[in-house]
Amino acid sequence: MTLSIGSMAPNFTAETTQGRIDFHDWIGDSYAILFSHPKDYTPVCTTELGFMAGLKDEFAKRNTKTIGLSVDKISDHQGWMQDIKDVSGNVVGFPMIGDHDLNVSKLYNMLPADAGETSEGRTAANNATVRTVYLIGPDKKIKAMLLYPMSSGRNFDEVLRLLDSIQLTERHNVATPVNWRPGEDVIIPPSVSNEEAKAKYPDGWETVKPYLRRIPQPRG
Repeated sequence: MTLSIGSMAPNFTAETTQGRIDFHDWIGDSYAILFSHPKDYTPVCTTELGFMAGLKDEFAKRNTKTIGLSVDKISDHQGWMQDIKDVSGNVVGFPMIGDHDLNVSKLYNMLPADAGETSEGRTAANNATVRTVYLIGPDKKIKAMLLYPMSSGRNFDEVLRLLDSIQLTERHNVATPVNWRPGEDVIIPPSVSNEEAKAKYPDGWETVKPYLRRIPQPRG
């Protein structure tokens, strides 16, 4: 099954650094971010995991759980987590999935079905496509996907910005323009007629084009 925005995030059970989980049960009523790594003890991923660990409070404010995945064993993860702390100063407080059997990587289309049954003998280069960030809603549907090459560190400030946009637009049926930041003006989507907009926004809006109507960001 090819995954896209709006797809149901495939459920799975897996061993993590915090015990065995059922993914959908673990998400519960929260948003979730699943972000994957092609191998333990890789330099770019080490910096990413450390930075992500430092955002714990920011994700908690947004009712969002984070979970990592790497194509190695849990026993390897434990040592790597100490390296991550040494490098970043942050303790990895979120679970890390051990995908030694490649099941989750294949389930999420990050590796082809014929990739084999184990990570033994595989290198980060073999697993280069296991570099995706999935933003998943409480309804267990994929809201966004970000794919990165191994040579480019992920921008988790952008992940937070995207998460803010997704949560705002789902609450208020608005859209966010280019480079939007929380607190800035938003857009009334074309699916909302002027009559509906008048009822919802009695103070009116700025009409840039008939299809581009701006309003201050709704609160709450």
